[in-house]
Amino acid sequence: MKKLLCPKCGCEIREYKNPFPTVDIIIECETLEGEKGIALIFRKKEPRMWAIPGGFVDYGESLEDAAVREAFEETSLKVDLIRQFHSYSDPKRDPRQHNISVVFIAKAKGIPQAADDAEKAGIFTADNLPDELAFDHAKILDDYFKKRY
Repeated sequence: MKKLLCPKCGCEIREYKNPFPTVDIIIECETLEGEKGIALIFRKKEPRMWAIPGGFVDYGESLEDAAVREAFEETSLKVDLIRQFHSYSDPKRDPRQHNISVVFIAKAKGIPQAADDAEKAGIFTADNLPDELAFDHAKILDDYFKKRY
């Protein structure tokens, strides 16, 4: 463990490294034309790939509030959370740092519009998912589609 100095008294203290809490939201969409699928976003930042909408939980924010906020920020969709789906905690799931994600399933009506960290957004089904997805999102969606059908 790395040693740090207390900025007030100068005493040596330990630095504890903890994983960062995140949320991902599988948004089940239905357009006005009746098209059904899940919303994915193409990330503006690295890794620039298709991904499940999501992000970091802010200090003082509940997981549920973070999921609703992140869904809206990235897709412009107002979602109704259905339930927590699963948690994913493999330290290697995100090459940037150790993140633990709580995945939610939500419903929304409308067409996702890219916003915030998203360059573009779209509606996909199990049959037309992008070939490559960011992080461990292919595994998450595989688990989702296996349990859904």
